[in-house]
Amino acid sequence: MTPYASANAAAKSVVMQKVQHVQTDKVAELATATWSNCLRIGNEISMSGMTAHPASRQAQLDTYQQTLVVLGKVRDLVLAAGGSVGGIYKLVIYVRDINDKDEVGRARRDFFQAPYPCSTLVEVSALVFPELTVEIDAFARLDIDLQQADVMVAA
Repeated sequence: MTPYASANAAAKSVVMQKVQHVQTDKVAELATATWSNCLRIGNEISMSGMTAHPASRQAQLDTYQQTLVVLGKVRDLVLAAGGSVGGIYKLVIYVRDINDKDEVGRARRDFFQAPYPCSTLVEVSALVFPELTVEIDAFARLDIDLQQADVMVAA
């Protein structure tokens, strides 16, 4: 028995979550890609790193504009998965220049309403194409809406 077959047999004793590969015409996913742009696993939505490509090849976009393009792709995938923008609870943002953090923050404020999704922002040495300045991983749930969040203040 191969390791995969062994693991697969063991998994049959576990209640498996339904997994859906989410696609939309609004966010291209190449047939040759070795990743999925978006997976819906139960109520969880997980997205691969999104960039402003190919829009970044069609026009010169600054980090603010690229961030808005990426957040638009994230929104389109969440909607295609049956969710809403209010279900986006976590972003991991990669920038080529940490000095662009204010432009990323401005785009987040223009795109989202408070309370904002949790976020991590890190500088990286390069992204997949040289004109790209930002890439975002996103996580959402179908069963939450941040706009309905209660404020909890610890004493």
